[in-house]
Formats: sequence, structure tokens, C-alpha cells
Amino acid sequence: MDFTFDGQQIAFRDAVRKFLMVEAAPEMLRETWETESGRSHELRGKLADQGITAMSVPEAFDGIGLGDLDWVLVQQELGYYAIPDSLSDTAYLAVHLFNHMPADVALKREWLPKIAAGSVRIALGHPINPFVSDAQLADLLLLWHDNEIHALKPAQAELIRHPSIDQSRRLYEVKWTPSRQTYICPARNGRDLGNAIVDRATLAIAAQLLGLAQRMLDLGIDHAAQRKQFGKPIGSFQAVKHQLADVAVKIEFAKPVVFRAAHALEQNKPGASVMASHAKLAAGEAARVAARNSLQAHGAMGYTWEADLQMFMKRAWAIDAAWGDQTFHKRRVADAIFADGAALGPGVTFT
Repeated sequence: MDFTFDGQQIAFRDAVRKFLMVEAAPEMLRETWETESGRSHELRGKLADQGITAMSVPEAFDGIGLGDLDWVLVQQELGYYAIPDSLSDTAYLAVHLFNHMPADVALKREWLPKIAAGSVRIALGHPINPFVSDAQLADLLLLWHDNEIHALKPAQAELIRHPSIDQSRRLYEVKWTPSRQTYICPARNGRDLGNAIVDRATLAIAAQLLGLAQRMLDLGIDHAAQRKQFGKPIGSFQAVKHQLADVAVKIEFAKPVVFRAAHALEQNKPGASVMASHAKLAAGEAARVAARNSLQAHGAMGYTWEADLQMFMKRAWAIDAAWGDQTFHKRRVADAIFADGAALGPGVTFT
């Protein structure tokens, strides 16, 4: 079996990485986050030029038609460079919803080409994730009510801003009234679509947490190589080496779990939801260890606004609780493990 990503997937990821290295430097992110909207229309346009907003959109609607395995690599880069949530919500989650919604061609024709062009933002609100990211800036809100899916404009709802420890996030409580005018999908379909969105949002966050963990590790290594005590870089001390090595181990062990979840979701395999939860738990642990150990390498200055580490550390803490906290995902994994007749062990890993 060949478990590697193909050359095209790697090339696309590398292109995204090179682009974000220039266009999403920490000082640029700070300037954007300090604005009222916290978003850059110019950056969104450039992301669209890179093809990111068109990734999941079918070719019939001006997109590229890629899947979860292509996204999982890009999501890592979005995490590494702390790109805001609404890009993933629009180009990955909302597109999946439109692609699998019961034959509403008019809705697809209206929104999918705009998403591919990067000219709209779509925000999602699900019972498991009640605070809606970028609701005020969105051109369309997709919300669940008793498993029905409704679509409305921000002006049709009351939006209440909620603060976040992560200054890149713009979170809103959305108060609204379901009606026939907002209704777009019945409960019998909305339940399954809602579960699919939860799984993919879980995967997206897991991949972003991997990227964040790697960024915090890189920042810890860089600081340890530059900061000196007793005339030597602190990175030469065994205790610091061990702490940063622990982070690297956590990341490497989490990667295959995240990639397996992406493959399971793309292939619609049984147990894909559990694999997505496992991925978020593993990646979340890697990110938490990365934040703690990299902060220790930095010392107290790692908390300060001037230090880049705090940007990625706070983002990791914030999104680790989004789309289901640890308790929710541990429960899903536990239910699968302790179910009667559960297929466990290496002999069934690839069946």
C-alpha cells in the first residue's frame, strides 16, 4: 500500500506555504487583527488567486473539485500561519454542504461560483459550535434548527459579539427566528449533513492544530538557539532539548492519525467520525504540549504581545475547544471502543 500524498498534492501545499510565508507574516497579521473587522479583503483576494477558495467547488461551478485529503495538507498551512476561521468555513465546510444538499441547483449556482472566486464569506452555526465566527462580515449565514438547515443574511438576525482569547477571532451569538423564507433543507437531510459538517470541521481543526504545534515548536527552537545563558545558547542544555523533542514526537505521532481521518472521510468509510475525533484529540494534545514547552523555552516574555509565540499559542487554545471540546470527542472515541463487537487491534487497522 502507498500511504504517501501524490506529487500534485505536495506541490499545491508547497505553493500555499511559499505564498503565506510572504503574505501572512506575524507583523502583517497583527496589523489586520487590530482593525475593527480583523480581516483583510486584499489577503482574501490573494488566497483566491492561489486557488484555495476554489478547492472543493466542482468544476461545473468554476472550481477545482478536490477532496478532504487535499484539504488536510492546506489546513496545516492555514494553522501554521494562523489564517482566520472563515476561510475554512466558507471554502471547505459550506462548499461540502452545498455539494451534498438535496438538488437545490439554484442555491449552488448562486453561491458556489462566488465562493470559488473568493468574493463572499459564509458563516456556519451548529448546535455543537454555537458561537458563529465572522457572522457580522458574512454574506450568508447557514444555521441549524432542529436538524433543519436555514440560510439568512446577517441583517435578518441579532448578532452579539463575544470576546476570545485569540484576537484573530470574531465570534458572535446569533439570535434569529426560523421561517419558511430561511428554510433550505429538511431535517431528514439536515441531520446527516450536520454530522458531516461536524466531522469535517473537526478534521479541519485537527490539521490546523498540527500546523500550530509545528509553528510553536519552530519558534521555541529559534528562541532557544538565540537566547544565551552562561555564555551558551539555552538550546544546548539537555533539559531544553528534551522539552522540544517531546513536542516533535507528539506532532509526528499525531500526523498519521489526522491523515487517516482525512482518508476515511473522503472515502466515506465506517467509523470516520470516530477517526476525526481521534485526530482532534491527538493534534490537540500535540498543540498543548507545544504551547507549554515552547513557552518554557521563551520564559515569561512568551506571553507578551511583542512575542510571536503568544499569537499561535492563544489560537491553539481557542480552536481546541471549537466544534466539540475534549469531553465530546473522548466520548465518541470511548463509545466506539467499548461498543459490543468493536473491531480493535492492528489486524483490523486497514480493513
